[in-house]
Amino acid sequence: MKRDSIKNTKMETSKEQIISDFINFLNASPTPFHAVDEAKKRLKKERYEQISEREEWSNLKVGKKYFFTRNYSTIIAFAIGNKYVAGNGFHIVAAHTDSPALKLKPISKVGKGGYLEVGVQRYGGGLWHTWFDRDLTVAGRVIVKENKGGDSVCFSHRLVRIEDPIMRIPTLAIHLDRDVNDGFKVNTQNHLLPVLATSIKAELNKAAAENSLNESVVDNDGKKSSERANAENKKHHSLLLQLLATQIGCGPDDICDFELQVCDTQPSIVAGAMKEFIFSGRLDNLCMSFCSLKALIDSTSAEGSLEDETGIRMVALFDHEEVGSDSAQGAGSPAMLDALSRITNSFSSSNSKLLEKAVQRSFVVSADMAHALHPNYMDFVVRNDGPCGSTIGPILASGIGIRTVDVGAPQLSMHSIREMCGVDDVRHSYEHFKAYFEEFSELETQITVDF
Repeated sequence: MKRDSIKNTKMETSKEQIISDFINFLNASPTPFHAVDEAKKRLKKERYEQISEREEWSNLKVGKKYFFTRNYSTIIAFAIGNKYVAGNGFHIVAAHTDSPALKLKPISKVGKGGYLEVGVQRYGGGLWHTWFDRDLTVAGRVIVKENKGGDSVCFSHRLVRIEDPIMRIPTLAIHLDRDVNDGFKVNTQNHLLPVLATSIKAELNKAAAENSLNESVVDNDGKKSSERANAENKKHHSLLLQLLATQIGCGPDDICDFELQVCDTQPSIVAGAMKEFIFSGRLDNLCMSFCSLKALIDSTSAEGSLEDETGIRMVALFDHEEVGSDSAQGAGSPAMLDALSRITNSFSSSNSKLLEKAVQRSFVVSADMAHALHPNYMDFVVRNDGPCGSTIGPILASGIGIRTVDVGAPQLSMHSIREMCGVDDVRHSYEHFKAYFEEFSELETQITVDF
């Protein structure tokens, strides 16, 4: 085999591995909580040490790798170069873990026309008509009460995902809406309600469940489990609680609260006649989250990869970008600045001006998906007389004063329940971010601006 053929084969194998890894990441991440959990697993596998914002960061060391989570929906990971000293710069890629979705309301129990329905609320600016006639389920985080023995009780969170399609938002038949093809208008209050079950089937299931609950023991506060379940059932369908409890291995009465969202059950796939596309939900912005995370891991995994690094390589994946980033775990929070400050001070607390120096030596690549040219709308561009979407880039630049650039891979069907992007664009994004981590320290020495 010729040398070029060997080289091309290796490149193709590498490309296939990247895309396969990306598909696995997508399918493991139906919600921001799951995306952070998947990122955490990958980082730990590559010997990144988990630290806590509640603890001191006095033992950070050069050549070591760390990460922390906030609300379990934001994660920040960083690797400290062997030649790093306090005041040197941070080389950051920032993306976000959330996507437009339908989230269950705090009181989700709805019953109409002999059906059990689930009350949902819009999160972000989704193309809501694409959520109709899809096979849906729920995923997210559940807060569970655990009895530790005696009077000792604690509350913990569990990630949950029901794999089976348990819900659907049906459209109205064209016979009852003859003008629907002239413009499908959705009343999100009245029409965007997933159907969970029929009332009669749910009642039969409830009767069987209550027979079991009547034999339950009394809890610490003197209330029967059945009483707790009935109180909770005023907010949510008992059938839904039973499904969640079965999935996570607890009793329905142990579920104190949850943050769940509706998810499409169709898996992410490589598709197209030439297998050049990816069809998936949540490409905005799990694509950039994956590419930046993999680039950081791969640029720091080999022995000696941090030997000549003078700065700190960092990835920040924030929650709540789709609703403005103004939260404790959003890009508008002090999360990143706090991290920069604590890392800098852990290597030298004698000079309070070192952080300002580090900020001016730092650089952020704000990575968010972009619009591809649409073949059916060739005049499709961002117009001057209308707004376009924003990113976390301006938020970080103005909030921290750090140099920032916005980049992103192109995609179609942005904010649909089912989006699409190019296979090659995923690979190019990953390679771009990896090169940034590996080469920016040297490049920075050649850039002169404010002199």
